[in-house]
Amino acid sequence: MPKIVDHEARRLELADAVGRVIAREGVNEVSIRSVAAEAGWSSGALRHYFTTRAELLAFACEQVVQRVTTRIAGLRHTGTIHQAVRDTLLETMPIDARRHTEAAIAFAFLALGLSDPHLGEVQRTHFDGMYGLCLQLIEGLDSEGLLAPHTASTELLARRLHALVDGLSIQRLAGHLPPESMVTQLDAYLAEITLGAGETRG
Repeated sequence: MPKIVDHEARRLELADAVGRVIAREGVNEVSIRSVAAEAGWSSGALRHYFTTRAELLAFACEQVVQRVTTRIAGLRHTGTIHQAVRDTLLETMPIDARRHTEAAIAFAFLALGLSDPHLGEVQRTHFDGMYGLCLQLIEGLDSEGLLAPHTASTELLARRLHALVDGLSIQRLAGHLPPESMVTQLDAYLAEITLGAGETRG
């Protein structure tokens, strides 16, 4: 009886191999050959699933976005809404080894997308999703009356939050900030835009 091959599982196996190569050697070392070797495959076998490096990277990025989205959806918040917002955002930021690798994959498309339209589209999808998450969080705070008095629209506040989260993440990936400083900066900004315990918005 012919062996049944789970093609989607094999594609996911390759996406995981991309992550390991990036974590160990950096995104510049991702190639058909290096990922095939990491996965224990031949380059020819890998090309049955991805014919170019760009396709391989794009799929790996899509898997990162899906994993983070699934984790966020599975969060069970038991504290305040402020804590829920913080925990949600930290799922997207490189505060530990796993999330560092995920962020490295996602932000690799900043440069790669400038020369490859397909990879540029993957990056835009990533940015759109992150902005959508920030808008959802800001609107949630607003609906609960927890935003500090402001004149900016919720859309503008979401853009600012998105810029902060991505900016801190990039600085962490570049080695400019240690994880604890990144988290401290996020906490400071959230404290700035939200009301403290017992405060009410006039």
